[in-house]
Amino acid sequence: MRVGITLGPDQPNVATEARWAEATGFDQVAVGEHLFFHGPTTNGFVALAAAAGGTERIRLLSALTIAPVYPLAVLAKLVASLDQVSAGRFDFGVGVGGEYPPEFVAAGVDVRERGARTDEALAVLPRLLAGETVTHHGRFAEIPGLALQPPAVQRPGPPVWLGGRKPAAIRRAGRFADVWLPYMYTPEQLADSLAQVNAHAIQLGRPEGAVRGAVYCWGAVHTSSARARQSAIDVVSTVYQQDFTPLADRYLLHGDPDQVVRRLREYHDAGARDLVFSAAAATPEQRAEMLELFAAEVLPEVRSWSGGPRTGA
Repeated sequence: MRVGITLGPDQPNVATEARWAEATGFDQVAVGEHLFFHGPTTNGFVALAAAAGGTERIRLLSALTIAPVYPLAVLAKLVASLDQVSAGRFDFGVGVGGEYPPEFVAAGVDVRERGARTDEALAVLPRLLAGETVTHHGRFAEIPGLALQPPAVQRPGPPVWLGGRKPAAIRRAGRFADVWLPYMYTPEQLADSLAQVNAHAIQLGRPEGAVRGAVYCWGAVHTSSARARQSAIDVVSTVYQQDFTPLADRYLLHGDPDQVVRRLREYHDAGARDLVFSAAAATPEQRAEMLELFAAEVLPEVRSWSGGPRTGA
């Protein structure tokens, strides 16, 4: 199992935290994004470019880019440019968004079209990112015989990670994804959805097991399991503007290191080969303590399941 962490909201320290993650042995750093949300947010491409400049080996994941708020050509340019400045270390995580409709209003995009816009973009992006001359007359985008230069370093482009929860997201992942990355999922839900994703991929002529399983976990680890649970509830409830108390034991990763390891083993057994851990801490100091504890007592156990760290897509 490859293990990554999300970078914290303290944007001036993005490169510093990414360097720490690389030196500590994490496989990946991830950044999510919104144009507007309930609290402070960043832009994934900008934050990951800063992380790329401060590191040499660690992979960089957008978790997740809200693809439909970007014009297709702009999105392609950003993906290719980030892959260039990171020397081919970018993993392109894509979501359709929709949980905060006002940001779609601000972007001038009909939130009801977010799935169709994303599907069109994902169908065209590989050719653009490979540097091909592309002529595309689509519902949402027009590309009049243009070649993106310079193209992405990776061919035909960075690995595509897709997230979501609904049947449309599962079908989209079967068609386009290299990695299926749901969040707020139980291990049982992960196993079921991953099977559906790969079954759909086979129907489309892709090889068996074409899509790798992953899971994004909001959570907290502490020597006190009760404190970890409450920290996870408090932070995630604030982020999503709803009380997560009744959902915590189902969807949030929390507990002392042994409890967290046991829960992660359940996700591993359900098919997750990548974990993105988003530390739910109230202050930067608590976040640093939580990540240090995770690195010291959880990460080595997870590594032992697969014989050590793996890098690359």
